[in-house]
Amino acid sequence: MKSLAELAAIREGMQSKVAIRHGIHPDGADSKVKKHILICGGTGCTSSGSVKIKDAMVAEIEALGLSEEFKVVGTGCFGLCALGPIMIVYPEGTFYSNVTVDDVHEIVESHLVNGQPVERLVYHETKSEDMHHATALSETSFYKKQKRVALRNCGVINPECIDEYIAMDGYRALGKVLTEMTPDDVIQCILDSGLRGRGGGGFPTGLKWKFASGNRGNVKKFVACNADEGDPGAFMDRSVLEGDPHAVLEAMAIAGYAIGADEGYIYVRAEYPIAIHRLEIAIKQAREYGLLGEDIFGTGFNFDIQLRFGAGAFVCGEETALMTSIEGHRGEPRPRPPFPAVKGLFGQPTVLNNVETYANICQIILRGPEWFASMGTEKSKGTKVFALGGKITNTGLVEVPMGTTLREVIEEIGGGIPNGKKFKAAQTGGPSGGCIPASLIDTPIDYDNLIAIGSMMGSGGLIVMDEDTCMVDLARFFLDFTVDESCGKCTPCRVGTRRLLEILDKIIAGKGEMEDLDRMEELANYIKSASLCGLGQTAPNPVLSTLRYFRDEYIAHIVDKKCPAGVCKSLLHYEIDAEKCKGCTACARKCPVGAISGAVKQPHVIDTAKCIKCGVCMATCKFGAISKQ
Repeated sequence: MKSLAELAAIREGMQSKVAIRHGIHPDGADSKVKKHILICGGTGCTSSGSVKIKDAMVAEIEALGLSEEFKVVGTGCFGLCALGPIMIVYPEGTFYSNVTVDDVHEIVESHLVNGQPVERLVYHETKSEDMHHATALSETSFYKKQKRVALRNCGVINPECIDEYIAMDGYRALGKVLTEMTPDDVIQCILDSGLRGRGGGGFPTGLKWKFASGNRGNVKKFVACNADEGDPGAFMDRSVLEGDPHAVLEAMAIAGYAIGADEGYIYVRAEYPIAIHRLEIAIKQAREYGLLGEDIFGTGFNFDIQLRFGAGAFVCGEETALMTSIEGHRGEPRPRPPFPAVKGLFGQPTVLNNVETYANICQIILRGPEWFASMGTEKSKGTKVFALGGKITNTGLVEVPMGTTLREVIEEIGGGIPNGKKFKAAQTGGPSGGCIPASLIDTPIDYDNLIAIGSMMGSGGLIVMDEDTCMVDLARFFLDFTVDESCGKCTPCRVGTRRLLEILDKIIAGKGEMEDLDRMEELANYIKSASLCGLGQTAPNPVLSTLRYFRDEYIAHIVDKKCPAGVCKSLLHYEIDAEKCKGCTACARKCPVGAISGAVKQPHVIDTAKCIKCGVCMATCKFGAISKQ
């Protein structure tokens, strides 16, 4: 078991080793190490081959006998996923993007050995006149408006090395609360910080802990972590677990001390193999150091953590359904009250927070609640992590202070809409959220503002849409997801969402009636008010928000029998402009159903009765002669 003094010694020794990653040249024992080569090991970059890149880099360096001079480090997500695989060489901070295995030899020979960065691979915003000193990432458009708190260690440390976490003040917060603070002091600190749950509901974290804190020592209690992130396009929690797993373990131990629990569970999606692997390593390392287990730091405090794997059920993001699943039963929600703080896991008082919430705890303890409360807005303190995706240039992971406007996230951090398209809407909160129109792009992002405009924070998915998006089809997509994920326990959700989906299908097929809009609103409000849990209560949000802001598109589908965005197949037909058609026959040869006819060098025509509206002809035509109407 490591004592606080031993932990401090590890911290002091490791800080000099990781200093090079902050542009500081190493001294003393680490003077042989000239460079650290950080390679993203998050899911996105891994899927693009970053593991092979890392292995090739290690092999090249070893073959040259330079392993003592150049250290290759696998990290978590850097955030700018659109440019992956990513590699950063320190201390100069050279940011290489879209790296391939074939680039490794050139990087080693040119940059590492001869000191000449490979300019063609350097991210353009980090280039400077002196290529040996890159422009800092914090000065680039993607990063300069971000404030990384939950993501502070992602892309900085090796998540599979506990000593590197300790070097970044890891487990100092746990040592502080166990030796200097009472459990009530800890809860008051979290209350004063204003931290609200990052899982979607935004309930004050300190208040949740306070509710569960009674009868310490007399009642068995649990701490649980929701890592079952299920929103389409969301990957915030996964990235934290992949890049900084010890931050979650340490925070859960602090929560256990605060409420009087000695056991914790992390409920993580089985589809997150990298996150699971790194959690297993982190838990093993923490136990070996005595940071999990019995008598932590010799204080008499006991706390350990177990993993439980979810099978991908979206409903298990709801806290009572998650706990039911941990208990080994089918994941279904329970009526509340009683709330989990009174009767939760195995019928005992339980605190449940999501990954991002826990990722803030240690920094609040170390820096003080005033520091955290100084960021954000009056009712939404701190920062929020978003998974930025969709029709956006810089897809990736973003952490910004609460109150940052949607425009700043989309146009400045996200780099705007690609291909010269116009911004149309943004979806926050996933299937539970709503669509925010372009007219509200200057809305400050916080819990209350998003609810006021018909959306919600959710866990942090932020999907951007351009003018080619059909909002009716989008509402149908999210509702179809919810229908499929409903556990079926309550009738309003099980039956109501399916009836709502049927009406949307009818409208998209061109068979809608104006009365259907009123029927949808009535049914949606009934589902919201009568469903048992948050899944059903929020399921109609995409429908209601699109009806509110994009009603004209619904009317076009119903009255004009047209899809303004040209997405809904049943309302489309393809036409060939006789003046533009060269009679090359390419479209006719590619048509899978033989719906196009015409002689060579003569205008062709499309038989709409045969056409299956696949769009192959339009994609094939080199003369822009085919359009969809």
